[in-house]
Amino acid sequence: MSARLSPSTCRPYGLERVTRIWGISRATIYRHRLPKRPGSGKRPGPVGPMPDTELVQAIRTLLKESPFHGEGYRKVWARLRFDGICTSRRRVLRLMREHGLLAHQRAGRAHGPKAHDGKIVTETVDTMWGTDLTATITGEGQAAVFIAIDHSSAECMGIHAAQSANRFEALEPIRQGVRETFGGFAGKIAKGLALRHDHGSQYVSDHFQTEIRFLGIKSSPAFVHEPEGNGCAERFIRVLKENLLWVRRFETIEELRTALQTFKETYNRTWIIERHRYRTPAQVRADQKGISAIAA
Repeated sequence: MSARLSPSTCRPYGLERVTRIWGISRATIYRHRLPKRPGSGKRPGPVGPMPDTELVQAIRTLLKESPFHGEGYRKVWARLRFDGICTSRRRVLRLMREHGLLAHQRAGRAHGPKAHDGKIVTETVDTMWGTDLTATITGEGQAAVFIAIDHSSAECMGIHAAQSANRFEALEPIRQGVRETFGGFAGKIAKGLALRHDHGSQYVSDHFQTEIRFLGIKSSPAFVHEPEGNGCAERFIRVLKENLLWVRRFETIEELRTALQTFKETYNRTWIIERHRYRTPAQVRADQKGISAIAA
């Protein structure tokens, strides 16, 4: 276009005028005019600890052996480092994208102003737990799955399945967590703990609220129509669905309960979390409890 003649002046338009009108820089034009050199498509700099083909194979092996589905490139990069393969996160992202190994993501939607713009993650364990429920299908019909999650370590404190999604069944994961964490079940034994929940009929019922008050737990309901306020429990439910509920079939609810308890132990011991520098929930709790014990 820059070499075309203007009908009014009979002179070329010139590269400067054309790039200004098109909104691009002249450097872009010059770069595309240069002949491609052999190997110019490769990333500059050193290759790294191993060639791309071997690193891709290591990534495939890691993804195949991992007990979880849907882990992103950051966790893959961290697990490679655990295995002694040190490389950059950008390189792992590039290779996983080129070979179709990235976890599938659901397309989001535009959100309006949020009622909840605060922070729900706590600094220490046993400050706030989150609870929620989901459902799955078994050979005996639909079953409700109740969970309780620590907002600091993301540890699964309790998990339970039942045919009925009533207020009595909703308390079971809370009871599990209280017995395991506080060593019993008595009045005010969990004083200082808050419980984040939505406005489901199970959680706002008098029986549920009376029971957690008896244990010394403070009720902390999320904003209506703002699931982000209960995001810790929602995130765990996504992991639970992608790695268990959507990939296995259960003939009985009792079989589902057993699988949930096994998944809880596997998750707490092996699921790594980026905000905790790729440590597992069990490691986070052990580190915090060890520090508090020394300080006491």
